[in-house]
Amino acid sequence: MVVAGGTGGLGRAVVEDFLASGWRVVVPGRSEESLERLGADPALTPIVADPFDPAGVADVVALATAEVGAPVRALVNLIGGFAQGARVHETPIEQFEDQFRLNLRPTYLITQAVLSHLIAGGGGAIVCTSSRAAIKPFSGAAGYISSKAALLAFADALHVEYAKDGIRVNTVLPGTIDTAANRSAMPNADTSGWSPPERIAGVIRALVETEGFAGGHHPV
Repeated sequence: MVVAGGTGGLGRAVVEDFLASGWRVVVPGRSEESLERLGADPALTPIVADPFDPAGVADVVALATAEVGAPVRALVNLIGGFAQGARVHETPIEQFEDQFRLNLRPTYLITQAVLSHLIAGGGGAIVCTSSRAAIKPFSGAAGYISSKAALLAFADALHVEYAKDGIRVNTVLPGTIDTAANRSAMPNADTSGWSPPERIAGVIRALVETEGFAGGHHPV
């Protein structure tokens, strides 16, 4: 399987969860340093690659499909980012568009590259990561909210197009994730309602491994 975004706070929990469950996991990262944070495991295959570049994505998928007898069965899309600022009338179009590039481009590219292999293998699972903000917006983050809502629509389109190929597409919608980076960025926040990365990772693995999840959106 491929975990795109596996070097982040949530990503590391997801990678650890799948490795503990016996999966072979390919993880792209922007640098050797980011990949080193994952540690060493015989079933972990890291690769330095740019997930925003089609050539970099092609390298990731080529590595993931290189082992005979070990086809790609799943893809987890975790790459994305958050930006909050002014209201729409005070926000430059460039900032709005940047959120779409960050939250959609890598997901589109790696999903596009993996799909033919899932089809050839008789199906599999794709999990995308949106946000609760996509269905419960707040002020000051129109680009983030709109791009995460667009990701929901993209996942729905995938489900419609590829369900007949045995490919299950699900989307998780986390609230604020309880990571070190978020705690540092919001030191005075009430963290009691934040989502632990380990809990989200467990939901993602269940969506990948359980064929009963035919496709849908899952708040976590």
